Amino acid sequence: MIPFRIYAGLGEEYSEYNFAKTVLIPVPYDGTSTWGKGADKGPEAFFDASDNMEIYDIETDSQPYQTGVFITEPVSEDSSPEAMCDAVEAETIKHLKTGKIVTLFGGEHSISIGAIRAFAKQFPNLSVLHLDAHSDLRPEYNGSACSHACALHNAQKITNLIQVGIRSMDVVELPFMKKENVFFAHQIQSNPNWISQVVEKLGDTVYITIDLDAFDPSILPGTGTPEPGGLLWYQVQDLLKKVFATKNVVGWDINELAPIENMPASEFFAAKLYYRMLAMKFS
Repeated sequence: MIPFRIYAGLGEEYSEYNFAKTVLIPVPYDGTSTWGKGADKGPEAFFDASDNMEIYDIETDSQPYQTGVFITEPVSEDSSPEAMCDAVEAETIKHLKTGKIVTLFGGEHSISIGAIRAFAKQFPNLSVLHLDAHSDLRPEYNGSACSHACALHNAQKITNLIQVGIRSMDVVELPFMKKENVFFAHQIQSNPNWISQVVEKLGDTVYITIDLDAFDPSILPGTGTPEPGGLLWYQVQDLLKKVFATKNVVGWDINELAPIENMPASEFFAAKLYYRMLAMKFS
């Protein structure tokens, strides 16, 4: 197979499908967002920023790109939210069956619905680590169960869902929330043991879904629904390092990058976050 793009601009030898340990599926979908638009432009901005990274990872003393990343053609289905989720699920399952680490870059957070359905079918007893400002537990929103506001509703039913950084939600989501599995942003600030407690609640096999508005808008403003009081870079790095070191992380997605013209910090942040996750997985 021919990659859609060469990851980080680093040569075809690292992007050949049979060589690459990781598959990256872009999903430039922004069909249900209700305020800030632009997540459909996230994957392209992410790729451009990735092309300009320095590719030596200091912490792990490694160059993660050398494990290989194959970038698929974007999932372009946008006739309905439901059709998009089905297309993402099918594409994800196709690559999971080859034994690859499958990752996705959105797009709005609704792309995770199809991805998590696929991972849950492939991995029994799956845990999902969800980093987000919003709980995303509505059963439906604006007539669709595949809205960005419903991104984790089904995951709550079919996986062990652990939510981190939540600081905005609607009262209608309360019946669907397992508060014992939620680490609210205001609680994290006064709990020095929150990372170990998150890890304890995760099972052995973990999928990670990251809405970039989990981070504080002071360090990542380029997202559709920024919320004050968010997580910081090294807080999340410390959490992810612990998870990757102690669990079998089988895949992840990153979503809701809405680039701001002439302000490339947010897309570079996203590119570096993805690259650091590669480093943690393969170092």
